[in-house]
Amino acid sequence: MGVLIYVNDIVLARNGPKAFKQFKAYLHICFSIKDLRPLKYFLGIEVARGPDGLFLHQKKYALHIIDECRLLGVKPADFSMEENHIA
Repeated sequence: MGVLIYVNDIVLARNGPKAFKQFKAYLHICFSIKDLRPLKYFLGIEVARGPDGLFLHQKKYALHIIDECRLLGVKPADFSMEENHIA
């Protein structure tokens, strides 16, 4: 089982359901936690589930930064860049 804590947010990961339920009940008694069900978004990281496991990405966060910079509608431009450049 894994536990990730950031300020007042907790993410729990498990392999077996029995120990997970017991640990969650213990945390609820100690801290009155609320179960938000399967993880979808945490600290700017989106979680997608697939047949091969979890996929983590920051598409929403990246789009937010691009929007803040007012670059959301900008078209990409080609530019030359030296390959294997070492500064």
